[in-house]
Amino acid sequence: MAQAKPFLYNMSADNKNDPWWGPALEIFGRISAWVVIPIVLALIIGKKLDAHYETKPWIFLGLTLFGFLISSFGIVHTVKIYMRKIDRSTDSGQEKNDNSNNQK
Repeated sequence: MAQAKPFLYNMSADNKNDPWWGPALEIFGRISAWVVIPIVLALIIGKKLDAHYETKPWIFLGLTLFGFLISSFGIVHTVKIYMRKIDRSTDSGQEKNDNSNNQK
């Protein structure tokens, strides 16, 4: 007798044991890292440099803007990669459907 899989697992042919939410969690983690890391580093470094050079708030604001730009470009780059991945998987799925329809 076959054992039932938990409902949280993807039942596709190539990923039988992978959870269906795994890719979404991966994307969320990568995008979150692009938001948090550059901006937080820019804020911390900007505050320290402003205190050292007594230029409050100019270095802080400049590095914050720079961190925001880095985050924006990183997010766009990451999203493009995942969009290409999704397009490839949908195209291959469509080809499989077309082949099975042609065989009938």
